[in-house]
Amino acid sequence: MKVVLGVSGGIAAYKACELLRLFTESGHEVRVVPTREVLRFVGEPTWAALSGNPVTADVWDDVHEVPHVRIGQRADLVVVAPATANTLAKAAHGLADDLLTNTLLTARCPVVFAPAMHTEMWQHPATRANVATLRERGAVVIDPAVGRLTGADTGPGRLPDPAEIFQVCLRVLRGRPRDLAGHKIVISAGGTREAIDPVRFIGNRSSGLQGYALARTAVARGAEVTLVAANVSLPDPAGAAVVRVGSTAELREAVLAASEKADAVVMAAAVADFRPASRHESKIKKTDGEPDPIHLTKNPDILAELGRLRREAGAGPRVIVGFAAETDDVLANGQAKLARKGCDLLVVNQVGEGLAFGTPDNAATVLVAGGEPVEVPRGPKDDVADAVWDLVAPRLS
Repeated sequence: MKVVLGVSGGIAAYKACELLRLFTESGHEVRVVPTREVLRFVGEPTWAALSGNPVTADVWDDVHEVPHVRIGQRADLVVVAPATANTLAKAAHGLADDLLTNTLLTARCPVVFAPAMHTEMWQHPATRANVATLRERGAVVIDPAVGRLTGADTGPGRLPDPAEIFQVCLRVLRGRPRDLAGHKIVISAGGTREAIDPVRFIGNRSSGLQGYALARTAVARGAEVTLVAANVSLPDPAGAAVVRVGSTAELREAVLAASEKADAVVMAAAVADFRPASRHESKIKKTDGEPDPIHLTKNPDILAELGRLRREAGAGPRVIVGFAAETDDVLANGQAKLARKGCDLLVVNQVGEGLAFGTPDNAATVLVAGGEPVEVPRGPKDDVADAVWDLVAPRLS
């Protein structure tokens, strides 16, 4: 595949070197098109050496090849990372005063923008309007990450992890539809932990990989994603707003708050069914004899609560998707849960040693309320996620 990597003039330009390496090492032919300003941060020799192709920011170089037209025409994907507020404004208004903006005007392939700028610039009404315009035209504009910016500033505007930008680009290159564009989606991921004392907890083996795959693929398909992550140590998926929680109570609060304006909620997190009835304020010491028993109490059933709120109030998300991890009688237990929880889809998979938890692949059966089950064969968790979105998208439209 022919990829054009546009790089505009922000301090985050050095991170684009890693993105470039990810593309070239995976077999893509990459042409780097920097703005003049970015060459103050990272020089032309670096881009040329990493890409193996000539690099210029000027439309007057190699005029006989008409680069301002040919580069965009021949591309299978254009990704701009970082995309500054200035570049987003030029792209939205069709300005073409350098090689990158000319390339954006001539490209008829998918275009991905990964913005990076200070928080005030990202939140400015002009930038927000430009982003909305680009999205309406079909471009994928990845929301920036929240974190440390240039200097002491912290907030939204940080370039997402290059590996996560790369994963979004791969999904776009594979031709997934933009059928979630304009929709707000809430996804839970990971596993909740219920404190016994300040040191110990009751938890589970969920890594969050499937929930993060759902977030990553939803962003690539155009959705605005809020990811509620319980005890997950993975890089934030590019473009998703991440809310970090620990316990079931915290996850419930975050999911219910985010779901008020959501079109779909996907409960992929492994939520603890029980918690200690009381929490010790200091570490339980080992003594002679048997330890005192730990008395448990039920946690709230968040998935069932979402279904009940929608049923009783006639509001809330149009589509609710649950996950059921089972060790035996997988389909029978899944069918019972589907009826009990009041969700539209229930993704059922078998878990255990070497299955589902912590693995890069997964297999599932998606149970459909009022319909036939859909089998999802074992494959990468991103593919399983896309299979779920293939069922969700028609229900949103």
